Amino acid sequence: MLTYPNISPEVVSLGPLSIYWYGVMYLVGFIGGWWLARVRAARPDSGWTRQQVDDLVFYVVLGVILGGRIGYTVFYGMEHLLADPLSLFRIWEGGMSFHGGLLGVLLAMWLFARRLSRPFFQLTDFLAPLIPVGLGAGRLGNFINGELWGAPGGVPWAMRVSCERFSELCLDKLRLPAGADFT
Repeated sequence: MLTYPNISPEVVSLGPLSIYWYGVMYLVGFIGGWWLARVRAARPDSGWTRQQVDDLVFYVVLGVILGGRIGYTVFYGMEHLLADPLSLFRIWEGGMSFHGGLLGVLLAMWLFARRLSRPFFQLTDFLAPLIPVGLGAGRLGNFINGELWGAPGGVPWAMRVSCERFSELCLDKLRLPAGADFT
């Protein structure tokens, strides 16, 4: 069994500014998806222009980021959001939700389809091959953060996460109601 390498979530830290692997993986996913979309649009029978692809990627990126953040705060931090509505905009404090991002992308695609007067499912067909690029990059970010733990595995590539790292991740996800403390 392999041991989790306990990689620092920070790529680089310069004073108060830190760049995290998870953010880098988002960027890799967006750029990889954009590149693949342009390759697909360059085919003569694609029916897509470069400008349409660029605009679509812009909509999708906004959908992922806004939907992911709004979803996280609504699903996992509603009490905190109600107590401090500006926390929604403090993305550097962490918190993105897959299902919020998915809903955000679906809304962005629907808006884009209406803007271009294209059928919604024509967009889904065009974007479907791009999804593994973004999700794969996101899972690499999850791996680096040590977030992909589960039941013990019996295969040679199974990975052991230290108890210290596991409890740190669990405590990080624990949220107390506003005003609560341990005293």
